[in-house]
Amino acid sequence: MGMPSSPVAQAWIFARGGSKGLPRKNILPLGGRPLIAHAIEVGQASRHIDQVFVSTDCPEIAETAAELGAVVPFLRPERLAADTAAERDAWRHAIEWARGVGGVPMDVLVSLSPTSPLRTAAQVDRAIERYLEGPWDTVISVARSDRHPSFNMVKMSGEGEVELLAPPTQGGARRQDYDPVYDIGTAFYVTSPDFVMRTDAYWQGRVGAVEIPEECAVDIDSQLDFDFAEFLLSRRGEAQ
Repeated sequence: MGMPSSPVAQAWIFARGGSKGLPRKNILPLGGRPLIAHAIEVGQASRHIDQVFVSTDCPEIAETAAELGAVVPFLRPERLAADTAAERDAWRHAIEWARGVGGVPMDVLVSLSPTSPLRTAAQVDRAIERYLEGPWDTVISVARSDRHPSFNMVKMSGEGEVELLAPPTQGGARRQDYDPVYDIGTAFYVTSPDFVMRTDAYWQGRVGAVEIPEECAVDIDSQLDFDFAEFLLSRRGEAQ
């Protein structure tokens, strides 16, 4: 009897053409390369990812991604590319293609956001390994937060009065006296196609996480985010 084959992990980059906050952001040059190139290159450098696919509604993004070596098997329907469209529906569309006309084996779906250009292939590999080793339905990225709902975050009443989101209960007077909290990132999502198809949110299953440094967790949604990522990327280059 032969050895069982390893699970097949496929990376998908979901890149819409429209962006109100920063037009054409997925192909804007960051560090001299289109923004989407950073996600494609991380997927290509991963030890566990078999292929890198791009799902987009934009011919310009599709052409750029194909030139960078990604597989662009279709242009995503407009209904899955609007601001109001849920990204999970785009995931399902990709899975249905892979299982249907694409004929692409996929045991593990790795979503690499094009707007998180500073994550590394090693971090992605660590997330895939955690997913394969643990009882997880999804593994996400998190970064240590400088804010804490018991000290730095408030909710506001209709009259404008504010109160702490989660008042301290342990008696500690400092944020450092409490367990750390984390910001959810968009650097990667590792899950199974079956789980995506039968649920509406990853919180409907068991969620694990890989912590990444704050400087790797930047998510670009505005020009300020883009400028900050450019600065961090240049500083990373200077340190090498």
